[in-house]
Amino acid sequence: MMKIAYILLCHKDPEGIIAQAGRLTAAGDFVAIHFDGNAPQAMFETIRSALAGNANVVFARRRVRCGWGEWSLVEATLQAVKAAEAAFPAATHFYMLSGDCMPIKTAEYIHDFLERDDADFIESVDFYSSGWIKAGITDERLIYRHWFNERRQKRLFYGSMAVQRKLGLVRKVPAGLRMQIGSQWWCLRRQTIERILEFLVERPDVTGFFRTTWIPDETFFQTLVRHLVPETEIRSRPLTFLLFTDYGMPATFYDDHFDFLIGQDYLFARKISPHAKGLIGRLGDLYAETGRSFETTGEGPRLFRFLTGRGRIGRRFAPRFWEVESSVGRDRTLMMVTCKKWHVAKRLVERVRAVTNLPAMDYLFDEAETPLPDLGGIQTTVEKRARHRRALVRMLFDYCQTDRLIFCIDPSNTEMMQDFYNDRCKVRVLEIECDFTDDYLIGHARRIGLAGERSPPEALERLLPTIRHEIRFESDSLRDMDFARFSRIRQSASADENSLPLAEFLDIPVDKAREIAATEYLFVD
Repeated sequence: MMKIAYILLCHKDPEGIIAQAGRLTAAGDFVAIHFDGNAPQAMFETIRSALAGNANVVFARRRVRCGWGEWSLVEATLQAVKAAEAAFPAATHFYMLSGDCMPIKTAEYIHDFLERDDADFIESVDFYSSGWIKAGITDERLIYRHWFNERRQKRLFYGSMAVQRKLGLVRKVPAGLRMQIGSQWWCLRRQTIERILEFLVERPDVTGFFRTTWIPDETFFQTLVRHLVPETEIRSRPLTFLLFTDYGMPATFYDDHFDFLIGQDYLFARKISPHAKGLIGRLGDLYAETGRSFETTGEGPRLFRFLTGRGRIGRRFAPRFWEVESSVGRDRTLMMVTCKKWHVAKRLVERVRAVTNLPAMDYLFDEAETPLPDLGGIQTTVEKRARHRRALVRMLFDYCQTDRLIFCIDPSNTEMMQDFYNDRCKVRVLEIECDFTDDYLIGHARRIGLAGERSPPEALERLLPTIRHEIRFESDSLRDMDFARFSRIRQSASADENSLPLAEFLDIPVDKAREIAATEYLFVD
């Protein structure tokens, strides 16, 4: 009778792992768990305690500290494989999964599928000629020894490789092996697993070689299976559906991907977002169903490439939720306060909030610490805010339930100001023109890193005219943009003189504007 031992590699989400193990063993199969040695011991104890009474679950004897691209991932897999091979003699297949995987077919379908074809399912193509590696080093993965992690120790990683190249320390692949490469997610028959474990005892040189290759989880099992198993018994494809973005990162699936996933010609899928509770629940229920048939296709990767390609040229298949409407809104008024002295602009908008009750933000696109509501993640970094500027401002209008909104912006950011003027909303700009003393400019130079506390006076004297000119240049550039509805208040002007442009900018009575303009500490450094 066909039984599967699932090799479950995981490093987080104890509750999800417990649920996954319960789901898989409820169908009569087995689970061997390796929980990353880098993860907190308390998490591991939670999983082990919850599954202690499940006779169909076993844990790897040793927790390995795993690192991307390192031998440690293969070692962790071997630890779980050995535990499963010893604990579950009834297991006929060993299926490798991650904690982010979910079944996209019923347990009944999966068992029937594997029973119909007496073969190993592992993507295994020629390392040198297949073109499987799209970016980064290729032959260097094998011919040089890698003791450092490219992500965490980039300088040491490339430095050690350069030294080996200079000294001619090139090594050969172990005798008899034809190097293969492919996805790390495989399903192997028991006899293949047993052959691999026996082979590693007979050929310790093979393990020694792969220990210092780079990204061995893409080459180790792929090479050994091809070496030990007749080609007619190998299906060079994974049974786990996964997609990679143009940046080499796995695509993540969410609640609205259910129909898409179950229609793919695969048995499992990764990576499922831990936040996609609806998708996880539906797939879990699906796994327990019986008598269900599936109309499957192989169009998933092709469809993904097509749709993401449309996005590259501005015709993505479906907009993100914040891009449904790319305009701030025709009937909304956006007011930007620009000033090189950020503290002055912040004081002004603080007084505006107090006097007019208008919603007003500080330096929205210039300062990460600007307080903002939770807008679904779009507000988390300055880079994200700038990239989705109109969407962010539109969401702020919606959040504040207003049709008038104020925010501060640095005068150098004229391109962004122009972008908002190109929108259908009504836009106004208020420039605050300040006086700049030499002491203030020296402090400014130190704040932005142009000078230090120990910079000699002569150097500062030479620097001051340049900084003063730069500030004047930004102000002139702003005026050269010839923005409509542009107002200006000045530090050198009286409160009465500043009241009129302020009233015009805010569209409020002059007496209210004067109350704001007369703020005693407004221009204090």
